[in-house]
Amino acid sequence: MTKQRKEVYGVLLEHRDHPTAQDVFLRSKERMPSISLATVYNCLEALVGHGLVRQVNFDRSPSRYCPNLEEHVHFQDEATGEIHDVVFKDGVRLEDFLELPQGVEVRELELTLKGTLPGSTTTRK
Repeated sequence: MTKQRKEVYGVLLEHRDHPTAQDVFLRSKERMPSISLATVYNCLEALVGHGLVRQVNFDRSPSRYCPNLEEHVHFQDEATGEIHDVVFKDGVRLEDFLELPQGVEVRELELTLKGTLPGSTTTRK
């Protein structure tokens, strides 16, 4: 783990707000002024490749990064653009709400939801 990767990973763990690579770059640059955007992209790719971070994609928006490795889904508030982690209720399994083929083994889950939260006001760029 290089010092740049530690910094990028630290930024992701500190904020947990599903930042874009550009967000991570700007936050990392505050503590490590010499870091480049290319280095941040390389660090994020390595962290995703090693299974320390998940890459989250919504339509054609820039990729976002999530350090939460627990099984969960992502909800994007369309009014604000914010992304929230949503966990499954205790005891609920995928088979409870998806018609999966007999004997299927799910190794990875990537589910994204969009909508608006009560009381959300538009602040999206």
